[in-house]
Amino acid sequence: MKIWLRRIHLYLALLSGLFLLILSISGAILLYANDIQYYIQPDKWQVEPQTKTLSHAELIRAVQQQTDKKITRFMPLSNPNASWQFRLGDGSNASVNPYTGKVIFQYQTNDTLYGFTLALHRWLLFETASGEKPLKNVVSVCALLLIINVLVGFYLWVKPKNRLKRLAIKPKAKFKVLMYQLHTVLGVYVLLPLLLIAFTGITFNWKSATKTLVETVAFSQVQNRPKAPTVIAKSTASINYDQAINKALDVFPEGILYRIYLPKKHNDPIALRLQNPGESHAYSWVWVNPYNAKVLSAYDASKANAVTHIWNFKYVFHTGAFAGPIVKFVWLLISLSLAFFILSGVYLWCKRHKWV
Repeated sequence: MKIWLRRIHLYLALLSGLFLLILSISGAILLYANDIQYYIQPDKWQVEPQTKTLSHAELIRAVQQQTDKKITRFMPLSNPNASWQFRLGDGSNASVNPYTGKVIFQYQTNDTLYGFTLALHRWLLFETASGEKPLKNVVSVCALLLIINVLVGFYLWVKPKNRLKRLAIKPKAKFKVLMYQLHTVLGVYVLLPLLLIAFTGITFNWKSATKTLVETVAFSQVQNRPKAPTVIAKSTASINYDQAINKALDVFPEGILYRIYLPKKHNDPIALRLQNPGESHAYSWVWVNPYNAKVLSAYDASKANAVTHIWNFKYVFHTGAFAGPIVKFVWLLISLSLAFFILSGVYLWCKRHKWV
């Protein structure tokens, strides 16, 4: 039994090891990719703070005039030194000075460190002409194999006697012995967070299946946000962005604005995504008629049931963005530990066969 489990542990690692190595390194970079961009390219992402930003309507008008493209969404940031990011109708982006309305950098998502690394991490950079990302499933399969392999490795550690004594690391031991001890001991220590990080990563692709699993374990249903309402208005009607956005913000005065989605069609509302107190991330929404500033509907995700909060927690947990810089740094170490397990496992296997 033990021999077969060791073989399964090895074969699963060999089958998925290269992909997991990519996920490990790209995941570690993603944790700080935005911060790295911010400091190494200040001319593209930083602005000089001023007393007051332009109004939303002024910013929208300025960006559309400079790019000659329609805006689909933008992110008002609370950092006074940061530029605001606008998504344009052709799929490109614009980094904008919110105090002057000047477009300081226009780019495709994959042209940035964060965008490139995210595409590598989630779908291995491969995208068809129609926009499909078939290798997302390969990434999810490898994450699932990682979960299985971690559990097999844990069983191999926990089954024999004196398991606690085998948690010791002897720095002066021979290199092979030291690698084996580190491989085993670190594997036990990062077992639970590594399993949960892998699982939450899968939820972004296999949403329906993983949500059903969470609901089954929790004996409760995840509450979905309502669909966006439609607007009844003439296509020639003018939009009052400031009035509409301000009316929407009044619905949740304590909420932190995350994104503003502008109408793509004449019967689309303006949608605001906010983070209300008690939420781990921005999952609350307000929809407002862009022509008369009437609030059409609102969804307060902070009042959702417990399993919905657990489900919504998956994003900040996966990214380590839920408890400050210390946890984020721990997530960096856990992400890099996966690369260590792969490389040390290959080394031990080669050593066993006297290849090194």
